[in-house]
Amino acid sequence: MGDPAGIGGELSLRAWHLLRSGPQCFVALDDPDRLASLAATIRCDVPIHVVADAAAAADAFRQALPVLPVRLAARAVPGQPDKANARAVIDSIERAAALALRGAVGGVVTNPINKAALYDSGFAYPGHTEFLAALTGAQGKQIMMLVSPQLRVVPVTVHASLRASLAMLSTEMILVAARTAHTALHRDFGIARPRLAMAGLNPHAGERGALGDEESTIIAPAMAALRADRIDVSGPWPPDTMFTAAARARYDVAICMYHDQGLIPLKTLDMDHGVNVTLGLPIVRTSPDHGTAYDIAGKGVADPTSLIAAIELAASLAERRSAALGSAA
Repeated sequence: MGDPAGIGGELSLRAWHLLRSGPQCFVALDDPDRLASLAATIRCDVPIHVVADAAAAADAFRQALPVLPVRLAARAVPGQPDKANARAVIDSIERAAALALRGAVGGVVTNPINKAALYDSGFAYPGHTEFLAALTGAQGKQIMMLVSPQLRVVPVTVHASLRASLAMLSTEMILVAARTAHTALHRDFGIARPRLAMAGLNPHAGERGALGDEESTIIAPAMAALRADRIDVSGPWPPDTMFTAAARARYDVAICMYHDQGLIPLKTLDMDHGVNVTLGLPIVRTSPDHGTAYDIAGKGVADPTSLIAAIELAASLAERRSAALGSAA
């Protein structure tokens, strides 16, 4: 569902319109009345079909957007988040995770949420990622990867201030992020021998200690341990040069030390096609790489490109993961 006051509903409607004749199929966990009203408001001709379970979605998808109902407590007003609807947002995430855990769906694609609105209702998690980790029994194992056609990045520290991120950065955190990324690239992305590029933390990757020693005291030990595991890792590279086209050709994922170090280059290169993938979960989870966009909600101008990319990537990851599990059996 995402935040009912944001652009998530519009994205779902437009994604169905563009994907209805293709190989992908999805079911929306949302309020069907809200979606029908929104479709009329933005003049998007999308029939809504309420289904009793996810299995019925495939048969309905070519003719209408299948919806598993999650009823809102209050009418959604575009651009005006309402904590009265927080419970419905949370319910939609819980139901989606449950469906994926029991294999009723191939994966979960989440629309953007407003964390502040959920916090006001007592939501105890920093965001989607941490909540899904708790729901799937993978708490503490979740790792965020951002994917676009030009670049993949994994930030070691994520939803924390820059000061807090630098204080918490450790060799063990780098190892967990890198190993999880390596496993996912091999199993879910089909890369036989993933190449990891380690970003330095400081300007010029520390300039041999002149501009900081974290490269030698924190990052280098992690790289040594990864190489002992026969993982292909290079660096630490100066962050200001490792995202050029020539540099990107030499690796499959950049392991970045903090949130903006990885997300700024990825979003600069391709904001529209960026996808957030949660690694380390027993289910496939992707999300568009943007927010609720309250300023344009309800105006019919929201671009569904990132959501479509997230749906297509989720389908691809689910297919590869299923094949890997089948071959292992």
